[in-house]
Amino acid sequence: MKRITGLLLASSLSLALGACGGSGDDELTPTIPTPDPTPPSLSADVCYLMSTTKGDLTLAIDLTHMPITGKNFKQYVDKSFYNGTLFHRTINNFVIQGGGFTTGLQSKPTSAPIKNEAAVGISNKRGTIAMARTTVPDSATSQFFINVLDNPQLDASASNYGYAVFGKVVEGMDVVDQISIVPTKTSNGFSDTPVNEILINSVTETNCPAA
Repeated sequence: MKRITGLLLASSLSLALGACGGSGDDELTPTIPTPDPTPPSLSADVCYLMSTTKGDLTLAIDLTHMPITGKNFKQYVDKSFYNGTLFHRTINNFVIQGGGFTTGLQSKPTSAPIKNEAAVGISNKRGTIAMARTTVPDSATSQFFINVLDNPQLDASASNYGYAVFGKVVEGMDVVDQISIVPTKTSNGFSDTPVNEILINSVTETNCPAA
């Protein structure tokens, strides 16, 4: 059955970015090590041009500080997995989420889940890319989200496993902003779904912009 764990947006409530599949068990109180030192910034080890029906984005992926998460994304790109998938969840002033469904909200089979690297300590700032997951900490597969605003509540802490940031948008945040404000609907258990589908046409390797 297709399922996306819901989001609770009120500031007084917990906030969860869900991906389809996996267990619905509540998170246990984690013991998360303090990063020492926290990386000063994301590395741009490989860059990709993501072409969408709303415009193009250039993504820089960090394979140095986030080897598991960055390699996971790279492997999906190398298999052309994201071509033809949707940005299936868009929330103004929060995030846009994609990478798991094709047109008609049909889920794609994924590789095995990966370990959550959020404890590395890279923050969910505007323009960063992070992995979506279920309430199970190590459940991320292909789905990712792009932060529209700074979202420190999504970072790893003493009471939250957090969401692992592994890259950033280096060109095309205007496109992200446009995607985040499209009209949405709730249908068949899917919330915040664009009324008109937003497709990822292709993701291809490109030169990283000069720093």
